[in-house]
Amino acid sequence: MAKLAFLGLGVMGYPMAGHLQAAGHDVTVYNRTSAKAEAWVAEHGGAIAATPRAASEGASMVMACVGNDDDLRSVCLGEDGAFAGMAEGALFVDHTTVSAQVTAELYQGAADLGLGFVDAPISGGQAGAENAMLSVMCGGDKTAYDTAAPIIDVYARICRRIGDSGAGQKTKMCNQIAIAGVVQGLSEALHFAEQAGLDGRAVVEVISEGAAGSWQMSNRYETMLDDHFDHGFAVDWMRKDLGICLDTADEVGASLPLTALVDQFYKDVQKLGGGRWDTSALIKRLRALS
Repeated sequence: MAKLAFLGLGVMGYPMAGHLQAAGHDVTVYNRTSAKAEAWVAEHGGAIAATPRAASEGASMVMACVGNDDDLRSVCLGEDGAFAGMAEGALFVDHTTVSAQVTAELYQGAADLGLGFVDAPISGGQAGAENAMLSVMCGGDKTAYDTAAPIIDVYARICRRIGDSGAGQKTKMCNQIAIAGVVQGLSEALHFAEQAGLDGRAVVEVISEGAAGSWQMSNRYETMLDDHFDHGFAVDWMRKDLGICLDTADEVGASLPLTALVDQFYKDVQKLGGGRWDTSALIKRLRALS
């Protein structure tokens, strides 16, 4: 079993780190809010470190699942950052959804120190993390990926290397682009059913068995119909991710008209006070317009 560090114990990182400890690995955790780390150790065992550097000392692999580009830089770099505590040959695995630019920066910074770096963003939401059913899309050197994959498999339903460094983050962008359009379409369908006086549950029971079926439909239609959004992936985080998608699209010359439109719809949801609502809250915007 491996000596590991896990940095960031949010709704995703907390159960992911727990799966690693349960699998027999020796896990040291770091979280910006120490109370969360204390709760994790009380539940799972393992150890707490006061800084990312301290957590990473002696670890063969360090995982991070934090908020954004700046959060990732803060746990990697500087005197108290993970890179400063990692021994040559150790591997850093980033599960955060961040820009391709910061991934390139940190990949090179790790390489300069003799460290491996794999960008490995995740999809599957809180339920996927809790049930060890995440989809993990990876970019980086093949040797680094081959080392990371057996450990990532502890909480993954599928883990795949897509290409060189940055390919994982760009694949996650594809994931978010696809989700945005699907959630908007589902919101419009359910809103139409409501306005037309149809039984939304009966409608979904039928159409979900045909070409309209999707993960979003199967897992979100009931909460959408019940006007319940206090769960899942927050609108604020989705807007962060879509901003990364749109910026990268400009760089690579891709056209994302639907993504840009749905991003503005999410901005409207934020104005309704729904920044922490689940992404399926797009239907709230349609109801507010009726």
